[in-house]
Amino acid sequence: MTQTDTNTDKGMRDQHVSHGARRNIRDTGSLLGDALQQIVALLRGEFDLFRAEMDQNVKQAFTAIGMIVAGIVVMLVALNVLASALVAAITELGLEPGWSALIVGVAFAVIAAVLTMKGTNDLKMTSLAPTRTTKNLERDSETVKKAV
Repeated sequence: MTQTDTNTDKGMRDQHVSHGARRNIRDTGSLLGDALQQIVALLRGEFDLFRAEMDQNVKQAFTAIGMIVAGIVVMLVALNVLASALVAAITELGLEPGWSALIVGVAFAVIAAVLTMKGTNDLKMTSLAPTRTTKNLERDSETVKKAV
């Protein structure tokens, strides 16, 4: 082999190495682009889940508020309509009117308290938090940590 042949072979090897390096850079860029697209798709999916879960939780909150309002309405109607009838009925049984009124008032207060507590418990923040989204984000975070 001559000096010229040796230089030509060396130049071709250098060109081949630099071409391979460029391909690796493009492959790495392509992988990073794919990973970024997957992360964006994952975040979109999580956001969609978050939005759907919050919509469901808001509907539950409105239902709970409706129960509270219904409880108050029932309490008022019951106190106004049935209280006097029950007091009169208990008085007819021989109990003093004052004691009759006290018994009826306590009974309606218990009913109202149960309805109000049920509605209030349904409005607690822990029941409104997006639990599925939180679990998915934690799982996704662990997956990304393992991949990196």
